[in-house]
Amino acid sequence: CYVTPKEHLGLPDREDVKTGVITYKIAAHAADLAKGHPRAQARDDALSKARFEFRWRDQFHLALDPPTALAYHDATLPAEGAKVAHFCSMCGPKFCSMRISQDIRDAAAAQAAAEGMAEKAAEFRAGGSTLYR
Repeated sequence: CYVTPKEHLGLPDREDVKTGVITYKIAAHAADLAKGHPRAQARDDALSKARFEFRWRDQFHLALDPPTALAYHDATLPAEGAKVAHFCSMCGPKFCSMRISQDIRDAAAAQAAAEGMAEKAAEFRAGGSTLYR
């Protein structure tokens, strides 16, 4: 059962029915999350991961209304290349929090690797700089 925007005001058209069904899906999903349904949480986690990794096609497919999700994206970034971009139209490439977070993680990983290499190099020098003993 679903309610359309025209409920008791007029005969709903196709778009009203679609809006009612999507609203129902959102409410049902929220209820599943509140009840602790594991698949509902897994879906949200998968969507969040796809969003963080800029996997646009996966985001569209995981949406409760994939055609509308694609239409919203294409309204501001219609080029096919935008579906592989590592930013959205909301913040743009310079201020994307997801990209900035990933850049920070990458820099931290590179720094940790450099520190690890420096530590091992110091151990190698302290051990006489020989490969075989």
